Formats: sequence, structure tokens, C-alpha cells
Amino acid sequence: VIKCKAAVAWEAGKPLSIEEVEVAPPKAHEVRIKIVATAVCHTDAYTLSGADPEGCFPVILGHEGAGIVESVGEGVTKVKKGDTVIPLYIPQCGECKFCKNPKTNLCQKIRVTQGKGVMPDGTSRFTCKGKQIYHFMGTSTFSEYTVVADISVAKIDTAAPLDKVCLLGCGISTGYGAAVNTAKVEPGSTCAVFGLGGVGLAVIMGCKIAGASRIIGIDLNKDKYAKAKEFGATECISPQDSKKPIQEVLVEMTDGGVDYSFECIGNVGVMRAALEACHKGWGVSVIVGVAAAGQEISTRPFQLVTGRTWKGTAFGGWKSVDSVPKLVTEYMSKKIKVDEFVTHTLPFDKINEAFELMHSGKSIRTVLKF
Repeated sequence: VIKCKAAVAWEAGKPLSIEEVEVAPPKAHEVRIKIVATAVCHTDAYTLSGADPEGCFPVILGHEGAGIVESVGEGVTKVKKGDTVIPLYIPQCGECKFCKNPKTNLCQKIRVTQGKGVMPDGTSRFTCKGKQIYHFMGTSTFSEYTVVADISVAKIDTAAPLDKVCLLGCGISTGYGAAVNTAKVEPGSTCAVFGLGGVGLAVIMGCKIAGASRIIGIDLNKDKYAKAKEFGATECISPQDSKKPIQEVLVEMTDGGVDYSFECIGNVGVMRAALEACHKGWGVSVIVGVAAAGQEISTRPFQLVTGRTWKGTAFGGWKSVDSVPKLVTEYMSKKIKVDEFVTHTLPFDKINEAFELMHSGKSIRTVLKF
């Protein structure tokens, strides 16, 4: 058993508490990882807020991390002690019907136990002050050591800087993949990206790499426009600058609507606007943002009858174990940006400050180092 530092969420709506936790050794088909760097994502905040129906407390949050394998359980063959890895919140077992289908990346092998905040055998590897602590998204990277299933880990290039590539565990991969995998943006196309946070910027990057000729960024916060243009946005607009609904503004700007639109906020009203901003006959709108539990989307069926397509994406459609190492290689060869997403770097103890920076809109990603 290893004793180490972790940020424990004892209950919903309260700041995280830095505690000494005990991390049990990995059982069969499990891997214990020393986390070197982790970042804070809106999904962590969503669960911490108490709005997540799957949220269990007390819990160790965190799902954008990178580290070194400390030890492996019985039967683990894909990684060994000393390997550099990124934990994966969407695993890839390679055996279930989802893994065998090229149309999806949603491996279901450990979905039920992961959703309940436990390891595949139904138990937790974390204890603190004599209490069992739940796992989060199968990763729990807000701990100096964590235990994950062996199908939830990607072995990456040892030369990669872990305080940067930890971001490939969620946000950047999600946005980039939404453009290149889910929408399959084509050269010369016109795109609209709603929400210019980390995921939205990654979508813009993906649209640019795919050869889009016009990329319109949409956000109420005009402070985000300069950064969006650095990533490839050709122009940025605010829904507050016109009395007309934003979808009408976009339809007028683009001679009938955009070829591709992306909703990166998690707001069902914006999801509708993003669909209705698409061009009749061929427009595709991708939902990337996660809406709160129980919310529903609506539009007039005529929008779809007349040739628009509504799609969704999780982790950008990447089959995780296979794709994350390739994404690291694309970063190392400068095909994709990663460093530019990191606006703040803090010691792990200042994790609550990282949440404040995110909520205030001052950060794109804050990386915490152990």
C-alpha cells in the first residue's frame, strides 16, 4: 500500500481537500500509476457541483493526467513498470462488439463498474481516514498514485513532456477528433464553433488541419477571440451583437448556412442554434458539450427532413489505446498544438485555484504538477 497526496471531494459543492490517502496495489489486470501532471476539466467541475446523476462521494476526481507505471497486477502484458502512460476514461478492450466495430470508440467492457466509481471487481483501491473513496471515470488523476484497469491505459513516447500531453487525455483529443473523425470536415468547407474554451479551440484546430476555408468562432466572451484566431478561426462573433437569433446571423453570413457546426458548451438551446445554422441539404452539426442530466434537445423535424444531420461525439471518436499514442506523436512532430492550451501551471496543492481560474474564464487549461 502506498501513502500519498490526493485531492478528495468529500461532498458535492465543497472545495477539494488535500489529504493523505492509501492506494492499494493493483489486482489482476490493473495498473498502478504515479501521476506526474494532471489538468482540470469542466467535467470534473460538473460532477463536483452535484449535478451529475452518476456522481458518488467521497471521490478522487480527475481524468486528464499522465504518469509513469509504478507496478502492474497479474496478467498485465501491454505495459510494464517504468512505462510512460496516459490513463483513459474510455477504455479499449479490443474484444467487445463496440471495440470490434469501426464506427464507434465506446468500449463497454467496464462501463457499469466505472459508472459506479469502482474497479472492475466492484471494489475501490483508495482509502482515506478509514473510509473507502470512490474512483472517477476510471482514472482518478487528482492523486499522486492511482490504479486503473489495464484496458484504460495508453503507453506513449517516453520523450513526451507529461505536463503537456496530459491534456490529450480528454479536451484536446475530444475537440480535434470531433472535427476530423466525427464531422469529417472537408477542405474548403465553412465551419462554426460554439464555445471557445479548450474543447472549442481544439475543434478549430481540427477544422484548420482538415482544410476548412472559413471557421467562425462564437462566444459571449470577446476576450477569447484573439486566442481562437491563433488556433485558426477566421472570424469571431457574439450572439449579443445582433437582435436576430445567432442561427439567422450565421445563415446570412454564409449564404445559407455552414457546412459543419460544433456545440462545445453543453447548452441545449445552443445545440439547437448550432443545428439550425447548418446549410440545407448537407449541413452536419456535432454535439461535443455535455448537457446537464435530464435535459432534452429540440428542433423542428423539418430541419432534419431537409437534409441536416445531428451527431454527437465522445472523446472525439478516437479508439483510445490505439489513438492516444499517435496523438502524442502528432504533437511531438508539431502537427497538432498542445502547449498553447496551457495557460497556467500550478503546484498540485493549489488545485482549488485551478477550478477558480476555469470558472472565471481566465484559463484554457491549468496543469497541476506533483
